[in-house]
Amino acid sequence: MAQKKQETALTGLSDKEVLSSREKHGNNQLTPPQRPSMWKLYWEKFRDPVIRVLLVAAFFSLIIAIIENEYAETIGIFFAIFLATGIGFYFEYDANKKFDLLNAVGEETPVTAIRNRKIKEIPRKEIVVGDIVVLNTGEEIPADGILLEAISLQVNESSLTGELIVSKTIQEELFDKEATYPSNEVMRGTTVVDGHGIMRVERVGDSTEIGKVAHQATEQSEEETPLNIQLTRLARFIGKIGFTIATLTFVVFTAKDLYGYLNANHITDWHEWMAIARIILKYFMMAVTLIVVAVPEGLPMSVTLSLALNMRRMLRTNNLVRKMHACETMGAITVICTDKTGTLTQNLMQVHESRLKSEDTDLIAESISANSTAFLEETEEGKKPSGVGNPTEIALLLWLNEQGKNYLELRENAEVIDQLTFSTERKYMATLVNSPILQKKVLYIKGAPEIVMGKCNLSIEDTNNYEADLLHFQNKAMRTLGLAYKIIPEDAGNDCAELVNNGNMTFLGIMAISDPIRPDVPEAVQKCQSAGIGVKIVTGDTPGTATEIARQIGLWKPEDTERNRITGVEFAALSDEEALDRVLDLKVMSRARPMDKQRLVQLLQQKGAVVAVTGDGTNDAPALNHAQVGLSMGTGTSVAKEASDITLLDDSFHSIATAVMWGRSLYKNIQRFIVFQLTINVVALVSVLLGAFFGTELPLTVTQMLWVNLIMDTFAAMALASIPPSADVMNEKPRKADDFIITPAMRKHIIGVGFCFLAILMTLIIFIKQIPAESTGQALTQFFTIFVMLQFWNLFNASVFGTNHSVFKDSRHAFGMLVVAVIILVGQILIVEFGGKVFRTEPMDLITWIYIIAGTSSVLWIGEIFRWIKRIQKKD
Repeated sequence: MAQKKQETALTGLSDKEVLSSREKHGNNQLTPPQRPSMWKLYWEKFRDPVIRVLLVAAFFSLIIAIIENEYAETIGIFFAIFLATGIGFYFEYDANKKFDLLNAVGEETPVTAIRNRKIKEIPRKEIVVGDIVVLNTGEEIPADGILLEAISLQVNESSLTGELIVSKTIQEELFDKEATYPSNEVMRGTTVVDGHGIMRVERVGDSTEIGKVAHQATEQSEEETPLNIQLTRLARFIGKIGFTIATLTFVVFTAKDLYGYLNANHITDWHEWMAIARIILKYFMMAVTLIVVAVPEGLPMSVTLSLALNMRRMLRTNNLVRKMHACETMGAITVICTDKTGTLTQNLMQVHESRLKSEDTDLIAESISANSTAFLEETEEGKKPSGVGNPTEIALLLWLNEQGKNYLELRENAEVIDQLTFSTERKYMATLVNSPILQKKVLYIKGAPEIVMGKCNLSIEDTNNYEADLLHFQNKAMRTLGLAYKIIPEDAGNDCAELVNNGNMTFLGIMAISDPIRPDVPEAVQKCQSAGIGVKIVTGDTPGTATEIARQIGLWKPEDTERNRITGVEFAALSDEEALDRVLDLKVMSRARPMDKQRLVQLLQQKGAVVAVTGDGTNDAPALNHAQVGLSMGTGTSVAKEASDITLLDDSFHSIATAVMWGRSLYKNIQRFIVFQLTINVVALVSVLLGAFFGTELPLTVTQMLWVNLIMDTFAAMALASIPPSADVMNEKPRKADDFIITPAMRKHIIGVGFCFLAILMTLIIFIKQIPAESTGQALTQFFTIFVMLQFWNLFNASVFGTNHSVFKDSRHAFGMLVVAVIILVGQILIVEFGGKVFRTEPMDLITWIYIIAGTSSVLWIGEIFRWIKRIQKKD
């Protein structure tokens, strides 16, 4: 069997076998995720529940428009629909275009393979099952396969499991039983960091591990966003109220008039039937008008504008939002499941601590430089340093660089006589050089401290001290390396292995290496926890490393027990009932495979949690896709970014806390708009209803209602959507998923303020009924202006609803509101002075304008007094 493998490794596939394999197993390309067409993307906007209610209102409005030949209101409603859907479509389409540019990937990368007994380079996409591929340091593995040969082979599996260095071997006795994937298998998308090997391709394209994960990542998640759930409830609520009032009004008034008509007239011919039809049509039109008035046309516009503005602002802070609703959903999250490598940590091995002999600094520098096969890369200022080779060796070179030593110069000056590369069997690397520092032959060795120390002359006291240090470092889940050297006589041999086995070396010390946490992570985690959001680490790393990182970021507390952590294998073994019992308590899941993370997300959602998932690896993609919000890193894999809703271009976990603040503030802004909008609607609805009872014509014309309901809503939406986020929201707990968007405080405000306005307007209607007919035009113009100005001043109160702040506290807030206020005021003046018959207005003199503006401003001052009293009470 071994002979057959060896022969295959040497000969590779023939051209005929390549074609046969490609036909049977397919090519080595991942199926790209299907992008929705432009029309589908636009059509999705009509799934918004409020837009659907608006469409029903538009249909009824069109019926009336055809009967009355008056299309202004209908055009206004359709304009509101197309504006809201158009803005939403544009911003998502634009984000997708930016994302596609960010995510361009090439399948033309050359791969070294053996075919027809010859070594040749072929594009990665042309690799087939059965191909023999040669693996060298620094190369990305092109497909899944089994190793036929492995020489000191170490692979970076962070894109799949989160582990930076995994040793691979074909010797069964050296297999790592705890490893996520078998020790003799390598996976597509991982990278060779040290050594070399030969593999036989077993799976290509979508059949690879990364392909399966990518498929899971593109499955449609049926999880509705919290905002959509709330807007659906609001649309039903408004629809029920509108239809109930409209139906009651229609039945009561039609019955009253028909009863009076039938008592007074006998039906003898079609003229009487036409009169009955006119009565029914008159009240049907009134009922439809009530429905149209009840529906808040500006709400979709406000939500869309708020989300679109947030998308733009978050892009300025390096957050590319691809799915608009993700802006707001971030404010509702209750759990963040985060990857470790590259998200909490820097994905860069660095020397954390060292215990070195201070008198041997030059020898230590030469040892690190010469006894290494890694190189540092030139990077721009401010960019993350990087290197080529084993991450542990790169960490040593970076440390040397920080000490002001030039490793390349030291390496070039030390002539290498013999070198023994690192292997998992030996657990050390040795290099014999002609040292310019000592002017002698020197043997340098680095490796596992217990192995290196065993080859040195150390006193019992020194051994105990170093072992205590090792225990300290290992408890912090750090990798440790021992360094040693030995001066070799000129007449001695040059065989490194033999020289090392002779022992009698001088120990230089220990270096502790770790992938350090990002500096801003502990503060960001603390912010999330104080905001009532649970943080869970899900990683492919070892239990010890994962728990230590959790401790460093302030997540793992001394009182935590085994109930708060689990491995992927243990989690997979739990039934759904057992897992549901533990998911909320879990803080750390180690040795997690992609499907473990996805299952965790789905179980948390079953528990009622709103889940955000952060990650940069392909292993994170299924969970990123199934969570309510998926946050990928800008430097992450293309599969992870494709599955996410938001890409953090600066890779900062801190941005997540900021996104939560934006999301919560955005939800408050939407609530403020609902307070403002529904106050107008309550006043308009009840005034139309009471107007019908009093027997007067509509005090506001269709075109006047259009100005109030559409133009003013648009500007109000802009004003309220532009209110900057407040850090105060991070002191609140997340809202419950089943909480109605209209809170009891909002309900009180809408009804209380609405009925105060109604009392003022009804008094004016009674007054208008008693004045001479020639003065009615001027009086109705004043009524219309007072109606608008009451809402105008109420806009300022709505902008600080939910707080006790003064409108004038924040200059940015005040300025944004002032600009919109000036636009509304100028618009109202132009309509009154030049609207004429279209708006049924007559010009008013300056004194009347001053009286109306000053009188209605009491709405703002009363609000300011109320908030001032609340601030005083809070201080006491």
